[in-house]
Amino acid sequence: MNKKVLLSLVLLTLVTFPVFAFAQPGSVGGDTPGTIGSIDGIIDSLGEILWTVFGAIALIMFVIAGIMFLTAQGDPEKVKSARNAFLWGVVGIVVAIIAYSIVTIVENAIT
Repeated sequence: MNKKVLLSLVLLTLVTFPVFAFAQPGSVGGDTPGTIGSIDGIIDSLGEILWTVFGAIALIMFVIAGIMFLTAQGDPEKVKSARNAFLWGVVGIVVAIIAYSIVTIVENAIT
């Protein structure tokens, strides 16, 4: 089952690449649309993309954990596995929020 989940996530990632590649060009830290004005603008744009990808992965993780709960049918080992998947999904979200907070705090302290 783990190989199927991993393969599904890899395929989903590959499917979403064209969405980013064909996105409408906009201003990335500059005044003119489609231009790059600063390194800060690039970092902010990458951060937005990474948060979108992270949110999609977190949502998929919770959906997979929910499906695991539904298909467990009372089997204690499968319920434990589903509970662990849900727990690690929550841990991942907490770690990401803490990482984002640290970056924001350091950025505000520097400027």
